[in-house]
Amino acid sequence: MLKDKIAAFIEKIRAVDGVIACALVSRDGIIAGKYFDRELNEPWFGALTATILASAESAGNLIGMKSLGPVTIWAADSSILVMGAGDHFLIATLLKGTTKQEEAYSRIGAVASEIGRVM
Repeated sequence: MLKDKIAAFIEKIRAVDGVIACALVSRDGIIAGKYFDRELNEPWFGALTATILASAESAGNLIGMKSLGPVTIWAADSSILVMGAGDHFLIATLLKGTTKQEEAYSRIGAVASEIGRVM
């Protein structure tokens, strides 16, 4: 049941135009579900994306930000988007450089909201 829910969320994220790879990661860095188009050290990826989001949230709290949006790491041909998905999970995606960012953020944000409600 849980495995099926996670797989369905991964498919919803993969359906967003521009998504190359994605993972549903616990807030403590454990990958719960994934789709990767390349070989990578999955435990490190999970741990690092959780650390990135936690660090951004902590920095935001220090300066009084009320609500933190996604964290983006830009590169020449792609970007990594890390977004909270409720109290227990985050979504990490690799996006093509040509992706329409606002549209992708909105659609992935909708999936993140759904995850936050049901998991």
